[in-house]
Amino acid sequence: MKTQKGCKAIVIGAGVAGLASAIRLVAEGYQVQIFEKNDFCGGKLSQIKLGEFRFDAGPSLFTMPHLVEELYWISGKKSTDFRYHKLDEVCRYFFPDGTRFHMPANEEDRIRVLSNTLGEDPEMLRKYLETSRFRYETIGRLFVERCLRKVSTFFNPLAFKAYLNLGKLGLFSSLASWNKRMFRNPLTQQLFNRYATYNGSDPFQTPAVMGMIPHLEYGIGAFFPKGGMIRITESLQELALELGVEIRTGVAVESIQTSGNKATGIQTEQGIFECDVLVSAVDVSLTYNRLLGKKSKAEKYSRLPKSTSAIIWYWGIGRQTPQTGLHNIFFSSDYPKEFQQLFGVKTMPDEPSIYLNISSKENSEDAPEGKENWFVMVNAPANEGQDWDTLLAETRKFVLKKLSAELGFMVEDFIEAETVLDPRSLETRTGGVGGALYGNNSNHPFAAFLRHANFSSEYSNLFFCGGTVHPGGGIPLALQSARIAVDYVKEKA
Repeated sequence: MKTQKGCKAIVIGAGVAGLASAIRLVAEGYQVQIFEKNDFCGGKLSQIKLGEFRFDAGPSLFTMPHLVEELYWISGKKSTDFRYHKLDEVCRYFFPDGTRFHMPANEEDRIRVLSNTLGEDPEMLRKYLETSRFRYETIGRLFVERCLRKVSTFFNPLAFKAYLNLGKLGLFSSLASWNKRMFRNPLTQQLFNRYATYNGSDPFQTPAVMGMIPHLEYGIGAFFPKGGMIRITESLQELALELGVEIRTGVAVESIQTSGNKATGIQTEQGIFECDVLVSAVDVSLTYNRLLGKKSKAEKYSRLPKSTSAIIWYWGIGRQTPQTGLHNIFFSSDYPKEFQQLFGVKTMPDEPSIYLNISSKENSEDAPEGKENWFVMVNAPANEGQDWDTLLAETRKFVLKKLSAELGFMVEDFIEAETVLDPRSLETRTGGVGGALYGNNSNHPFAAFLRHANFSSEYSNLFFCGGTVHPGGGIPLALQSARIAVDYVKEKA
Protein backbone atom coordinates (compact mmCIF):
# COMPACT_ATOMS: atom_id res chain seq x y z
CA MET A 1 0.00 0.00 0.00
CA LYS A 2 1.31 3.44 -0.90
CA THR A 3 1.82 6.05 1.78
CA GLN A 4 -0.78 8.79 1.93
CA LYS A 5 0.04 11.42 -0.67
CA GLY A 6 1.54 14.54 0.81
CA CYS A 7 3.78 12.96 3.45
CA LYS A 8 7.21 14.53 3.38
CA ALA A 9 10.52 12.71 3.61
CA ILE A 10 13.99 14.20 3.93
CA VAL A 11 17.20 12.36 3.04
CA ILE A 12 20.51 13.64 4.41
CA GLY A 13 23.30 12.91 1.93
CA ALA A 14 23.20 12.43 -1.83
CA GLY A 15 25.53 9.48 -2.10
CA VAL A 16 24.41 6.31 -3.84
CA ALA A 17 22.48 5.14 -0.76
CA GLY A 18 20.82 8.52 -0.31
CA LEU A 19 19.74 8.75 -3.95
CA ALA A 20 18.44 5.18 -3.89
CA SER A 21 16.49 5.86 -0.68
CA ALA A 22 14.91 8.94 -2.21
CA ILE A 23 13.83 7.00 -5.31
CA ARG A 24 12.32 4.25 -3.18
CA LEU A 25 10.51 6.77 -0.97
CA VAL A 26 8.94 8.42 -4.02
CA ALA A 27 7.75 4.97 -5.11
CA GLU A 28 5.99 4.76 -1.74
CA GLY A 29 4.20 8.06 -2.27
CA TYR A 30 6.44 10.48 -0.37
CA GLN A 31 7.43 13.99 -1.39
CA VAL A 32 11.21 13.86 -1.02
CA GLN A 33 13.97 16.39 -0.47
CA ILE A 34 17.67 15.53 -0.38
CA PHE A 35 20.20 17.78 1.36
CA GLU A 36 23.85 17.37 0.39
CA LYS A 37 26.74 19.41 1.86
CA ASN A 38 28.90 19.04 -1.28
CA ASP A 39 28.09 20.83 -4.49
CA PHE A 40 27.89 17.46 -6.24
CA CYS A 41 26.03 14.20 -5.75
CA GLY A 42 27.51 10.73 -5.39
CA GLY A 43 29.70 10.96 -2.30
CA LYS A 44 32.60 8.60 -3.00
CA LEU A 45 31.08 7.77 -6.39
CA SER A 46 31.80 11.15 -7.97
CA GLN A 47 34.36 12.34 -10.50
CA ILE A 48 37.47 14.49 -10.80
CA LYS A 49 38.54 16.41 -13.90
CA LEU A 50 42.12 17.55 -14.52
CA GLY A 51 42.30 19.38 -17.81
CA GLU A 52 41.45 16.88 -20.54
CA PHE A 53 41.62 13.92 -18.14
CA ARG A 54 38.51 12.62 -16.35
CA PHE A 55 38.62 10.23 -13.39
CA ASP A 56 36.01 8.35 -11.43
CA ALA A 57 36.84 9.51 -7.92
CA GLY A 58 35.82 6.44 -5.98
CA PRO A 59 34.65 2.88 -6.55
CA SER A 60 35.87 1.57 -9.89
CA LEU A 61 34.46 -1.97 -9.93
CA PHE A 62 30.81 -2.41 -10.90
CA THR A 63 29.06 -5.61 -9.80
CA MET A 64 25.40 -6.56 -9.33
CA PRO A 65 24.00 -4.03 -11.85
CA HIS A 66 20.50 -5.39 -11.29
CA LEU A 67 20.41 -3.38 -8.05
CA VAL A 68 20.56 -0.18 -10.11
CA GLU A 69 18.10 -1.52 -12.68
CA GLU A 70 15.69 -2.36 -9.85
CA LEU A 71 15.32 1.33 -9.00
CA TYR A 72 14.02 1.97 -12.50
CA TRP A 73 11.66 -0.99 -12.32
CA ILE A 74 10.02 0.10 -9.06
CA SER A 75 9.65 3.62 -10.50
CA GLY A 76 7.95 2.39 -13.64
CA LYS A 77 10.73 3.84 -15.78
CA LYS A 78 13.01 2.41 -18.44
CA SER A 79 16.75 2.76 -17.95
CA THR A 80 17.32 3.96 -21.49
CA ASP A 81 20.17 6.28 -20.52
CA PHE A 82 21.95 3.80 -18.27
CA ARG A 83 23.95 1.26 -20.23
CA TYR A 84 26.69 -1.13 -19.21
CA HIS A 85 28.45 -4.19 -20.52
CA LYS A 86 30.02 -7.25 -18.98
CA LEU A 87 33.80 -7.36 -19.03
CA ASP A 88 35.55 -10.20 -20.85
CA GLU A 89 38.63 -9.66 -18.71
CA VAL A 90 38.20 -9.21 -14.97
CA CYS A 91 41.70 -8.10 -13.96
CA ARG A 92 45.41 -8.24 -14.78
CA TYR A 93 47.73 -9.48 -12.05
CA PHE A 94 51.40 -8.61 -11.54
CA PHE A 95 53.36 -10.54 -8.89
CA PRO A 96 56.82 -9.62 -7.53
CA ASP A 97 58.40 -12.83 -8.90
CA GLY A 98 57.50 -11.83 -12.47
CA THR A 99 54.33 -13.93 -12.72
CA ARG A 100 51.73 -12.09 -14.78
CA PHE A 101 48.40 -13.08 -16.24
CA HIS A 102 45.02 -11.81 -17.33
CA MET A 103 41.97 -13.19 -15.50
CA PRO A 104 39.23 -14.10 -18.01
CA ALA A 105 35.57 -13.68 -17.14
CA ASN A 106 34.65 -17.09 -18.60
CA GLU A 107 34.86 -19.74 -15.88
CA GLU A 108 36.54 -22.48 -17.88
CA ASP A 109 39.09 -20.04 -19.28
CA ARG A 110 39.70 -18.74 -15.77
CA ILE A 111 40.30 -22.24 -14.41
CA ARG A 112 42.64 -23.00 -17.31
CA VAL A 113 44.69 -19.83 -16.71
CA LEU A 114 44.99 -20.43 -12.95
CA SER A 115 45.85 -24.06 -13.50
CA ASN A 116 48.46 -23.42 -16.20
CA THR A 117 50.00 -20.32 -14.63
CA LEU A 118 49.86 -21.13 -10.93
CA GLY A 119 49.83 -24.94 -11.07
CA GLU A 120 46.53 -25.37 -9.25
CA ASP A 121 44.36 -28.47 -9.58
CA PRO A 122 41.41 -27.60 -11.88
CA GLU A 123 39.01 -29.60 -9.73
CA MET A 124 40.11 -27.76 -6.60
CA LEU A 125 39.53 -24.46 -8.40
CA ARG A 126 36.03 -25.56 -9.39
CA LYS A 127 35.36 -26.62 -5.81
CA TYR A 128 36.56 -23.27 -4.51
CA LEU A 129 34.36 -21.28 -6.89
CA GLU A 130 31.38 -23.50 -6.14
CA THR A 131 31.91 -22.98 -2.39
CA SER A 132 32.10 -19.24 -3.01
CA ARG A 133 28.76 -19.38 -4.82
CA PHE A 134 27.21 -21.53 -2.08
CA ARG A 135 28.32 -19.17 0.67
CA TYR A 136 26.92 -16.17 -1.16
CA GLU A 137 23.58 -17.82 -1.90
CA THR A 138 23.11 -18.97 1.69
CA ILE A 139 24.63 -16.79 4.36
CA GLY A 140 25.53 -13.97 1.97
CA ARG A 141 21.98 -13.37 0.86
CA LEU A 142 20.76 -13.91 4.41
CA PHE A 143 22.98 -11.15 5.80
CA VAL A 144 23.02 -8.76 2.86
CA GLU A 145 19.42 -8.76 1.72
CA ARG A 146 17.66 -8.95 5.09
CA CYS A 147 17.59 -7.02 8.33
CA LEU A 148 19.44 -8.66 11.19
CA ARG A 149 17.06 -7.14 13.75
CA LYS A 150 14.06 -9.17 12.57
CA VAL A 151 13.27 -12.58 14.04
CA SER A 152 11.90 -13.64 10.65
CA THR A 153 15.42 -13.27 9.18
CA PHE A 154 16.53 -16.28 11.21
CA PHE A 155 13.41 -18.39 10.73
CA ASN A 156 13.00 -18.92 7.00
CA PRO A 157 14.13 -21.55 4.47
CA LEU A 158 17.33 -19.65 3.63
CA ALA A 159 18.30 -19.42 7.29
CA PHE A 160 17.61 -23.10 7.92
CA LYS A 161 19.72 -23.99 4.88
CA ALA A 162 22.58 -22.03 6.45
CA TYR A 163 22.12 -23.77 9.82
CA LEU A 164 22.31 -27.17 8.15
CA ASN A 165 25.56 -26.24 6.42
CA LEU A 166 27.46 -24.36 9.11
CA GLY A 167 30.60 -26.40 8.45
CA LYS A 168 30.71 -25.18 4.86
CA LEU A 169 30.27 -21.51 5.60
CA GLY A 170 33.70 -20.69 7.01
CA LEU A 171 32.53 -18.78 10.07
CA PHE A 172 35.24 -19.93 12.45
CA SER A 173 38.49 -19.73 10.47
CA SER A 174 40.14 -16.86 8.63
CA LEU A 175 39.94 -16.32 4.90
CA ALA A 176 43.73 -16.66 4.64
CA SER A 177 43.80 -19.99 6.49
CA TRP A 178 41.01 -21.36 4.29
CA ASN A 179 42.78 -20.26 1.12
CA LYS A 180 45.98 -21.88 2.38
CA ARG A 181 44.16 -25.19 2.81
CA MET A 182 42.60 -24.96 -0.64
CA PHE A 183 45.59 -23.86 -2.75
CA ARG A 184 49.18 -25.05 -2.95
CA ASN A 185 50.65 -21.93 -4.54
CA PRO A 186 51.14 -18.90 -2.23
CA LEU A 187 50.38 -16.64 -5.22
CA THR A 188 46.91 -18.18 -5.59
CA GLN A 189 46.37 -17.73 -1.88
CA GLN A 190 47.37 -14.08 -2.15
CA LEU A 191 45.08 -13.54 -5.12
CA PHE A 192 42.03 -14.83 -3.26
CA ASN A 193 43.07 -13.19 0.02
CA ARG A 194 42.75 -9.89 -1.81
CA TYR A 195 38.95 -10.14 -1.74
CA ALA A 196 38.97 -9.21 1.96
CA THR A 197 39.94 -5.71 0.83
CA TYR A 198 36.64 -5.40 -1.04
CA ASN A 199 35.08 -4.44 2.29
CA GLY A 200 38.21 -2.96 3.82
CA SER A 201 39.17 -5.96 5.94
CA ASP A 202 42.23 -8.07 6.76
CA PRO A 203 42.32 -11.53 5.12
CA PHE A 204 44.33 -12.86 8.06
CA GLN A 205 41.51 -11.91 10.45
CA THR A 206 38.26 -11.75 8.51
CA PRO A 207 36.30 -15.04 8.57
CA ALA A 208 36.47 -17.40 5.62
CA VAL A 209 32.81 -16.75 4.87
CA MET A 210 34.13 -13.68 3.02
CA GLY A 211 35.27 -16.18 0.42
CA MET A 212 31.82 -15.56 -1.04
CA ILE A 213 32.99 -12.20 -2.45
CA PRO A 214 34.73 -13.71 -5.52
CA HIS A 215 31.33 -15.02 -6.61
CA LEU A 216 30.17 -11.45 -7.19
CA GLU A 217 33.04 -10.85 -9.60
CA TYR A 218 33.28 -14.28 -11.20
CA GLY A 219 29.86 -15.89 -10.83
CA ILE A 220 27.70 -12.81 -11.43
CA GLY A 221 30.26 -10.78 -13.34
CA ALA A 222 32.23 -7.55 -13.47
CA PHE A 223 30.69 -4.77 -15.55
CA PHE A 224 31.49 -1.31 -16.87
CA PRO A 225 28.91 1.47 -17.28
CA LYS A 226 28.93 3.34 -20.57
CA GLY A 227 30.49 6.69 -19.72
CA GLY A 228 32.26 5.40 -16.61
CA MET A 229 31.28 4.75 -13.01
CA ILE A 230 30.01 8.32 -12.68
CA ARG A 231 27.05 7.26 -14.84
CA ILE A 232 25.71 5.29 -11.87
CA THR A 233 25.46 8.48 -9.83
CA GLU A 234 24.29 10.60 -12.75
CA SER A 235 21.60 8.10 -13.72
CA LEU A 236 20.25 7.84 -10.18
CA GLN A 237 20.30 11.63 -9.85
CA GLU A 238 18.47 12.01 -13.17
CA LEU A 239 15.90 9.40 -12.16
CA ALA A 240 15.33 11.07 -8.78
CA LEU A 241 14.82 14.47 -10.43
CA GLU A 242 12.46 12.97 -13.01
CA LEU A 243 10.40 11.51 -10.17
CA GLY A 244 10.12 14.92 -8.52
CA VAL A 245 12.81 14.65 -5.84
CA GLU A 246 14.19 18.04 -4.83
CA ILE A 247 17.98 17.82 -4.51
CA ARG A 248 19.66 20.67 -2.64
CA THR A 249 23.43 20.49 -3.07
CA GLY A 250 25.80 22.79 -1.21
CA VAL A 251 23.47 22.81 1.79
CA ALA A 252 24.89 21.29 4.96
CA VAL A 253 22.54 19.92 7.58
CA GLU A 254 23.44 21.48 10.94
CA SER A 255 21.16 19.45 13.20
CA ILE A 256 18.23 17.08 13.31
CA GLN A 257 15.18 18.53 15.05
CA THR A 258 13.35 16.20 17.43
CA SER A 259 10.29 16.20 19.64
CA GLY A 260 9.67 13.27 21.96
CA ASN A 261 10.26 10.08 19.99
CA LYS A 262 10.00 11.81 16.60
CA ALA A 263 12.46 13.46 14.26
CA THR A 264 10.54 16.52 13.11
CA GLY A 265 12.96 17.95 10.57
CA ILE A 266 16.41 19.44 10.00
CA GLN A 267 18.15 22.73 10.63
CA THR A 268 20.26 24.24 7.83
CA GLU A 269 21.68 27.67 7.16
CA GLN A 270 18.63 28.16 4.94
CA GLY A 271 16.28 27.47 7.82
CA ILE A 272 14.30 24.57 9.27
CA PHE A 273 12.71 21.98 7.01
CA GLU A 274 10.05 19.73 8.47
CA CYS A 275 9.30 16.14 7.52
CA ASP A 276 7.30 13.04 8.42
CA VAL A 277 10.19 10.65 7.71
CA LEU A 278 13.91 11.28 7.94
CA VAL A 279 16.64 9.10 6.41
CA SER A 280 20.29 9.72 7.25
CA ALA A 281 22.59 8.47 4.52
CA VAL A 282 25.75 9.86 6.13
CA ASP A 283 28.15 8.30 8.62
CA VAL A 284 26.13 7.07 11.60
CA SER A 285 28.70 8.42 14.09
CA LEU A 286 28.46 11.85 12.47
CA THR A 287 24.66 11.65 12.62
CA TYR A 288 24.69 11.06 16.36
CA ASN A 289 27.54 13.42 17.19
CA ARG A 290 26.97 16.48 15.01
CA LEU A 291 23.31 16.23 14.06
CA LEU A 292 21.69 14.76 17.18
CA GLY A 293 24.20 15.89 19.82
CA LYS A 294 24.42 12.39 21.30
CA LYS A 295 28.17 12.11 21.82
CA SER A 296 28.12 8.93 23.93
CA LYS A 297 26.21 7.05 21.26
CA ALA A 298 28.46 8.49 18.57
CA GLU A 299 31.51 7.26 20.44
CA LYS A 300 30.04 3.76 20.67
CA TYR A 301 30.05 3.46 16.90
CA SER A 302 33.17 5.54 16.23
CA ARG A 303 35.12 3.13 18.46
CA LEU A 304 34.24 0.13 16.32
CA PRO A 305 37.30 -1.00 14.32
CA LYS A 306 37.41 0.86 11.05
CA SER A 307 37.89 -0.47 7.56
CA THR A 308 40.84 0.61 5.50
CA SER A 309 40.97 4.04 3.97
CA ALA A 310 43.14 4.76 0.93
CA ILE A 311 45.63 7.00 -0.76
CA ILE A 312 44.49 7.60 -4.33
CA TRP A 313 46.55 9.40 -6.95
CA TYR A 314 44.84 10.64 -10.10
CA TRP A 315 47.48 10.85 -12.79
CA GLY A 316 47.08 11.99 -16.35
CA ILE A 317 49.70 9.89 -18.18
CA GLY A 318 51.13 11.14 -21.46
CA ARG A 319 51.46 7.75 -23.13
CA GLN A 320 49.69 4.42 -23.48
CA THR A 321 50.53 1.13 -21.74
CA PRO A 322 49.47 -1.96 -23.72
CA GLN A 323 50.53 -4.28 -20.88
CA THR A 324 47.78 -2.91 -18.62
CA GLY A 325 44.00 -3.32 -18.70
CA LEU A 326 41.03 -1.65 -17.04
CA HIS A 327 41.74 -3.28 -13.65
CA ASN A 328 45.31 -4.10 -12.56
CA ILE A 329 46.81 -5.36 -9.31
CA PHE A 330 50.52 -5.15 -8.44
CA PHE A 331 50.97 -7.37 -5.39
CA SER A 332 53.39 -6.86 -2.51
CA SER A 333 55.95 -9.54 -1.71
CA ASP A 334 54.89 -9.85 1.95
CA TYR A 335 51.09 -9.82 2.31
CA PRO A 336 51.00 -10.70 6.04
CA LYS A 337 53.33 -7.80 6.84
CA GLU A 338 51.28 -5.43 4.68
CA PHE A 339 48.11 -6.12 6.66
CA GLN A 340 49.88 -6.21 10.02
CA GLN A 341 51.08 -2.69 9.34
CA LEU A 342 47.63 -1.56 8.16
CA PHE A 343 45.62 -3.01 11.04
CA GLY A 344 48.18 -3.64 13.78
CA VAL A 345 50.55 -0.66 13.60
CA LYS A 346 47.95 1.46 11.72
CA THR A 347 50.49 2.95 9.39
CA MET A 348 51.28 2.76 5.69
CA PRO A 349 52.90 -0.52 4.65
CA ASP A 350 56.53 -0.40 3.60
CA GLU A 351 55.48 -2.23 0.45
CA PRO A 352 51.77 -1.75 -0.29
CA SER A 353 49.97 -3.62 -3.04
CA ILE A 354 48.90 -1.24 -5.79
CA TYR A 355 45.58 -1.10 -7.62
CA LEU A 356 45.66 0.66 -10.99
CA ASN A 357 42.42 1.48 -12.77
CA ILE A 358 42.50 2.99 -16.26
CA SER A 359 38.94 3.76 -17.33
CA SER A 360 40.13 5.18 -20.66
CA LYS A 361 40.74 1.56 -21.67
CA GLU A 362 36.95 1.22 -21.86
CA ASN A 363 35.85 4.85 -22.23
CA SER A 364 38.24 6.60 -24.60
CA GLU A 365 36.78 10.03 -23.80
CA ASP A 366 38.39 9.92 -20.34
CA ALA A 367 41.82 10.82 -21.74
CA PRO A 368 43.23 12.56 -24.82
CA GLU A 369 44.19 10.34 -27.74
CA GLY A 370 47.39 8.42 -27.07
CA LYS A 371 47.19 9.08 -23.30
CA GLU A 372 45.65 7.41 -20.24
CA ASN A 373 43.95 8.38 -16.99
CA TRP A 374 45.42 6.49 -14.05
CA PHE A 375 43.56 5.94 -10.80
CA VAL A 376 46.32 4.60 -8.53
CA MET A 377 45.18 3.37 -5.13
CA VAL A 378 46.91 1.80 -2.14
CA ASN A 379 45.18 0.71 1.04
CA ALA A 380 45.78 2.93 4.06
CA PRO A 381 44.69 2.82 7.69
CA ALA A 382 41.86 5.09 8.76
CA ASN A 383 42.98 8.53 9.88
CA GLU A 384 43.93 8.66 13.55
CA GLY A 385 46.32 11.60 13.34
CA GLN A 386 49.21 9.86 11.58
CA ASP A 387 51.87 12.01 9.91
CA TRP A 388 50.17 11.84 6.54
CA ASP A 389 52.42 14.34 4.79
CA THR A 390 55.46 12.15 5.46
CA LEU A 391 53.61 8.89 4.73
CA LEU A 392 52.19 10.33 1.52
CA ALA A 393 55.62 11.35 0.22
CA GLU A 394 57.23 8.02 1.12
CA THR A 395 54.39 5.97 -0.39
CA ARG A 396 54.34 8.01 -3.60
CA LYS A 397 58.06 7.39 -4.03
CA PHE A 398 57.55 3.63 -3.57
CA VAL A 399 54.56 3.48 -5.93
CA LEU A 400 56.41 5.30 -8.70
CA LYS A 401 59.44 3.04 -8.33
CA LYS A 402 57.30 -0.12 -8.30
CA LEU A 403 55.16 0.80 -11.31
CA SER A 404 58.19 1.99 -13.27
CA ALA A 405 59.96 -1.32 -12.69
CA GLU A 406 56.89 -3.38 -13.58
CA LEU A 407 55.94 -1.41 -16.69
CA GLY A 408 59.41 -0.67 -18.02
CA PHE A 409 59.46 3.14 -18.13
CA MET A 410 59.84 6.05 -15.71
CA VAL A 411 56.24 6.76 -14.82
CA GLU A 412 56.93 10.15 -13.23
CA ASP A 413 58.34 11.47 -16.51
CA PHE A 414 54.92 11.00 -18.13
CA ILE A 415 52.67 12.50 -15.43
CA GLU A 416 50.97 15.50 -17.04
CA ALA A 417 48.28 16.12 -14.42
CA GLU A 418 48.00 15.08 -10.78
CA THR A 419 45.91 15.31 -7.66
CA VAL A 420 45.58 13.06 -4.64
CA LEU A 421 43.13 12.03 -1.94
CA ASP A 422 44.31 10.61 1.37
CA PRO A 423 42.45 9.58 4.55
CA ARG A 424 42.22 13.20 5.70
CA SER A 425 40.72 14.55 2.50
CA LEU A 426 38.51 11.48 2.12
CA GLU A 427 37.13 12.16 5.60
CA THR A 428 36.37 15.77 4.66
CA ARG A 429 34.97 14.92 1.24
CA THR A 430 32.76 11.98 2.24
CA GLY A 431 32.05 12.59 5.92
CA GLY A 432 33.23 9.08 6.79
CA VAL A 433 34.97 8.94 10.17
CA GLY A 434 38.70 8.55 9.61
CA GLY A 435 38.17 8.45 5.86
CA ALA A 436 37.31 4.75 6.23
CA LEU A 437 35.98 3.65 2.85
CA TYR A 438 33.63 0.96 4.16
CA GLY A 439 32.76 2.17 7.65
CA ASN A 440 33.71 -0.66 10.00
CA ASN A 441 35.84 -3.64 9.00
CA SER A 442 34.65 -7.25 9.01
CA ASN A 443 37.58 -8.77 10.87
CA HIS A 444 35.33 -10.15 13.62
CA PRO A 445 33.07 -13.18 12.97
CA PHE A 446 30.11 -11.22 14.33
CA ALA A 447 30.97 -7.88 12.75
CA ALA A 448 27.66 -7.82 10.89
CA PHE A 449 25.79 -7.75 14.19
CA LEU A 450 27.86 -4.80 15.44
CA ARG A 451 26.80 -2.53 12.59
CA HIS A 452 24.07 -0.06 13.34
CA ALA A 453 20.56 -1.08 12.30
CA ASN A 454 18.74 0.69 9.47
CA PHE A 455 16.37 2.33 11.94
CA SER A 456 16.61 4.33 15.15
CA SER A 457 15.59 2.70 18.42
CA GLU A 458 14.87 6.14 19.89
CA TYR A 459 13.09 8.01 17.09
CA SER A 460 10.33 6.08 15.37
CA ASN A 461 10.62 7.91 12.04
CA LEU A 462 14.42 8.11 11.75
CA PHE A 463 16.15 5.61 9.48
CA PHE A 464 19.71 4.95 8.32
CA CYS A 465 21.42 3.77 5.15
CA GLY A 466 24.90 3.89 3.65
CA GLY A 467 28.23 2.24 4.26
CA THR A 468 28.39 2.65 8.05
CA VAL A 469 25.18 0.75 8.78
CA HIS A 470 23.87 -2.68 7.84
CA PRO A 471 24.85 -4.37 5.55
CA GLY A 472 28.05 -2.36 4.91
CA GLY A 473 30.08 -0.40 2.38
CA GLY A 474 30.52 -0.60 -1.38
CA ILE A 475 28.01 0.11 -4.14
CA PRO A 476 25.95 -3.11 -3.91
CA LEU A 477 25.68 -2.98 -0.12
CA ALA A 478 24.86 0.74 -0.12
CA LEU A 479 22.00 0.05 -2.53
CA GLN A 480 20.83 -2.84 -0.35
CA SER A 481 20.91 -0.62 2.74
CA ALA A 482 18.56 1.82 1.02
CA ARG A 483 16.08 -0.96 0.27
CA ILE A 484 16.20 -2.29 3.84
CA ALA A 485 15.78 1.20 5.31
CA VAL A 486 12.74 1.99 3.16
CA ASP A 487 11.26 -1.40 3.94
CA TYR A 488 11.31 -0.26 7.56
CA VAL A 489 9.68 3.02 6.58
CA LYS A 490 6.86 1.05 4.96
CA GLU A 491 6.40 -1.08 8.06
CA LYS A 492 6.19 1.89 10.39
CA ALA A 493 4.15 4.20 8.15
